[in-house]
Amino acid sequence: MIAKTPEPPYYAVIFTSVRTEGDNGYAEIADRMVELASLQDGFLGIESARNEIGITVSYWRDLQSITRWKENSEHLFARDKGREVWYQAFNVRIAKVDSDYGFERKLAELTIFKAND
Repeated sequence: MIAKTPEPPYYAVIFTSVRTEGDNGYAEIADRMVELASLQDGFLGIESARNEIGITVSYWRDLQSITRWKENSEHLFARDKGREVWYQAFNVRIAKVDSDYGFERKLAELTIFKAND
């Protein structure tokens, strides 16, 4: 699902990763991190996709919100576990969003006509 973000400016944290083999508790902690992040002041939304590499983009109001999330104790635990068990490699990039535009197709109302026999 595409995150609903406010008018810019805001910030994006782009987490790109290559996983190790097996789940090893990853899915449970990943779900918990999304839940926990969504409770943080300044959190705006999240988008994620995984194939050969995983890309998760979380959106934040400001740099201070990102710093508070980075220092969250459960998040620190998950980051350490990621380095030890879940990831072969990862990168974190932080970017300021100055422009935001998009497209969304609206579902059309269908009118059904019955043919006269």
